[in-house]
Formats: sequence, C-alpha cells, structure tokens
Amino acid sequence: MRAGDPLRRWDQPPLSRLAGAVTRPGDGPARPRVLTTVALLCCAAVLLTAVWSGDDRPAGDRTVGEVTRVGVAHGDSIPGYVRAAAADLAALPPAAPAAGDGTYALVSLSSYLTPQGAAAILGDVPVAAVLGRVPLADRQTEIVRIPAQRVPDDVVAGMAEVAARKEREAADYRARSAALTGGQAEHELRQVYDSGAEVSAAEAAAYRSGCACLYAAVVRAEPVALRRLAARPGVRAVDPAPEVTRLDRTVFTPPLPEQREVAHPPADAGLAAGAATGERDRGTPPTPPVGETSEPAPEVTDSSPVRTGPASGGIPPPTPPTSADAAAGGTGAPAG
Repeated sequence: MRAGDPLRRWDQPPLSRLAGAVTRPGDGPARPRVLTTVALLCCAAVLLTAVWSGDDRPAGDRTVGEVTRVGVAHGDSIPGYVRAAAADLAALPPAAPAAGDGTYALVSLSSYLTPQGAAAILGDVPVAAVLGRVPLADRQTEIVRIPAQRVPDDVVAGMAEVAARKEREAADYRARSAALTGGQAEHELRQVYDSGAEVSAAEAAAYRSGCACLYAAVVRAEPVALRRLAARPGVRAVDPAPEVTRLDRTVFTPPLPEQREVAHPPADAGLAAGAATGERDRGTPPTPPVGETSEPAPEVTDSSPVRTGPASGGIPPPTPPTSADAAAGGTGAPAG
C-alpha cells in the first residue's frame, strides 16, 4: 500500500461511499432499502422546515368578533340601570389599574344639549366621543356617534358632516319616490320614501344649526374625576367600564333623556300611521308603532325613519350608513 492511500480513503465523501454501496454487485436487496431511507430523511427535513417557519409567524388576534356592551339594554329598567351604574362607580378603586390612562365610562345626560352645553357639563374631563339624535316629536331618528376629543369644536365639525350625509339621503329618497308611478303597492312604498326624505331633511337642518341633540358621551378619566362628573347637574348617570380597552369593539347604549322607566326605541307615529292605514284598507290589524312591539330593538338604529317596506310588498329601500362615523371616522352607536 502506498503512503497516500489511507489519506485518499479518508478523503472520500460519505455520499460516494453510499453510492458505491448501492451499486455494488451482489447487494441488490440493499439498494431499495437505502433509497427509501434517503427519501424518508428528505421528507422529514422538509416537514421540520415547514413547522419551524410556521412557528415564527405571529399569532392572530383572538379578540376578533368580541364586542363589549356598555349601557342599558332594550326592555330593561332605566332607574335600575342608573342605580347599578352608581354602585359600580362607587366600587372603583381610587386610581385606574393603568396609571395615567384612566377608565372609560359612559356618561348619560338628563336632556339634549348643544355642543356648547355639553362642553360646559363635561368640563375638563377627557372625551372620546359623543352620542346624539335629533329629537323630532313622534319620529324615529338616527342615533349617531361622533368621535370628539375637543368639545365643542370636534362636535360641531362632526355635526356638519352628518348634515351633509343627511342631505344626500333626503335627495336619494326624493328621487326614488319620483320614480314610482305604479299601483297601490308602489303608492305605499312612495309614502315610505317621502317620509324618509322628510325626516332626513329635518335632521340635516338640525345638525347644520348645531342643534341640542347630544345626550351622552364616552369619557376616559381617573375614578376620582368620574365621581366628580357624576355629581354635576345635568348628568344622569356615569357608567364606568374598566373592561373596555378598544372603542371600536364597544357598543354604547345610553338611555334616551325622554325615557324614564323602560328603555326602548322611540316611536315613529308618521310611518306607523301610514302603514296602519294601508293595512286597515285590506281588513288586517294595524301594525303597532315602533318601540311598542315585543321584538327587541336593533343593535344600531337605521337612518330615520325605520326602514319597513309596505305590507303589500314592494322593494324596501336600501339601508344607508347608520352613524356619523361614515363621515367622522368612528363606529356606529346603537340605541337602548
């Protein structure tokens, strides 16, 4: 044996030795076993790589779809809600768990206020949003939620955007009404469109003038400041919500100022009367006004009036955006 032979043998790559083992004559049964082993090892390597890369991906948001509700539910006692809110406020610790952040709370007002009137009551308490509706007599109007950190300036700007949207809605209803020329079914549908145009136009004019339409606010402050706010004249209740961390996943349902006993949507006498007339003409019982049925209130009130099609058929009007947030960048707020 020459001196360099051992070194050359140690230099030989392992795969070359494996290939030699596969191709040697007389070792036929070893060849499929070796190929199978190599294939399994390759598959295992690919699988492990996929698992490791999958573990590196960030976990998804597991709170998607979860909604926190703060306020009074449809059909619940309003005095009972006010008492429960006061008890929750008294039970808060002296300071919020996260120092400096404060606790979210829903502030219900005793009456409808202008932006300037709301600013006078809320004072220096940090505000996140205000809630309001145009309190037309015996008509159901849309409840809007306007993001506002500077009160009254942000509220006035948000009202102007709502007014512009309401003007577009009124024009759309008028155009749809004018396009109907048919029989009894279209006559009833035209009444729905005409009613919608009338209420939307009234809402637009009210918001354009900076109306007394605000009846609640979402604030964030330390418990001591929330308790001081609850003691101010014009404040009906301060409902603390320490569980709230994201406003975009929270539904606020404050009681309406005109309701004293049970929370329910306001009645719409104009639309209900038209529907009842058509039903009596056909010998069927009239439909009770909105807010007086046994059905639960919708999570978010539709743009006024309630979008119910005529009893005799017809295509119901499309539902427009249900809050000022289409213009002001927030989320819709339902009524209690």
